[in-house]
Amino acid sequence: MNAEPDLRHHGDAEVRSAGLVDLAVNVRTGTPPPWLRAHLAATLDTLAAYPDGTAARAAVAARHGRPVAEVLLTSGAAEAFVLLARVLRPRHAVVVHPQFTEPEAALRDAGHTVHRVLLTPEQGFRLLPGAVPEDADLVVVGNPTNPTSILHPAAALAELARPGRTLVVDEAFMDTDPGETQTLAGARDLPGRVVVLRSLTKTWGLAGLRIGYLLAPADLVAELAAAQPLWPVSTPALAAAELCSTPAALAEADDAARTTALDREHLLKGLAALPDVRVHGEPAASFVLIRLPDAAAVRDRLRTAGFAVRRGDTFPGLGPDWLRLAVRDRDTTDRFLDALAAAIPG
Repeated sequence: MNAEPDLRHHGDAEVRSAGLVDLAVNVRTGTPPPWLRAHLAATLDTLAAYPDGTAARAAVAARHGRPVAEVLLTSGAAEAFVLLARVLRPRHAVVVHPQFTEPEAALRDAGHTVHRVLLTPEQGFRLLPGAVPEDADLVVVGNPTNPTSILHPAAALAELARPGRTLVVDEAFMDTDPGETQTLAGARDLPGRVVVLRSLTKTWGLAGLRIGYLLAPADLVAELAAAQPLWPVSTPALAAAELCSTPAALAEADDAARTTALDREHLLKGLAALPDVRVHGEPAASFVLIRLPDAAAVRDRLRTAGFAVRRGDTFPGLGPDWLRLAVRDRDTTDRFLDALAAAIPG
């Protein structure tokens, strides 16, 4: 019997040794940009006052074309998963895997039984019609999905929405898709309750600041807000939410997504030239999932060569022969590919 995957293992655990080139954490390198650093530093003069999220909430609402009452600012997207787990009372909760493990961990911590729908590499990790049980009243899915990097069509996810069901779509990496072509962030007319989660951590390099938000029907937002502690988001984090929702910031993020797409293609081309390395499906985010024999030993050899990558066996539906690689600039990728080629037994 296979051991239960460690749902609490995350990529930051791979880079705690100093000096490693980080391909394990999906935060964009070179961030936060100087203009954002300067604005965040300026908030230090206001820390004597309690946080006021009015402007940030309005900025996020305007960015997605939604009423302010349908926006909840959170201490990172991870807090949103915990709030949902504590507030919702699902009879049949389903998490679509492989995906980010915090949603399932939060649901289990809150005492819920979680049923897994496992997408397969043979089908390119695509969500096929009928995969989700009809009687599921809570469905959680990532888009683009971490760690598979698969971008599901918005229409396919919209088909999961129905009366009596809460559909939670984790779009933490949606801004790595140029134009955000498959987002459900603006979908307000679907049946049931649709919740979209967003994070500012990855594109803007704010993992230590803890800022994210969710978009949902106003009544559910009010329930979730009532479960939050007072002042859950700090003044610097609120400033980040406001600043990163401006047209100039969105244009910068889109430019970054286009650069990432080119860098990803360069990585994929290099991986295709290596024996025994397989990529399933069509990666569309800022990371790539690979399958190769003896991946654990390869990972150790890469660490010796100075590169940290993310193990894949802690994601339900994957096993010890999977690794996740963050997309980096071409020079870093070329050095990594040389190290990977040397690490693969041959």
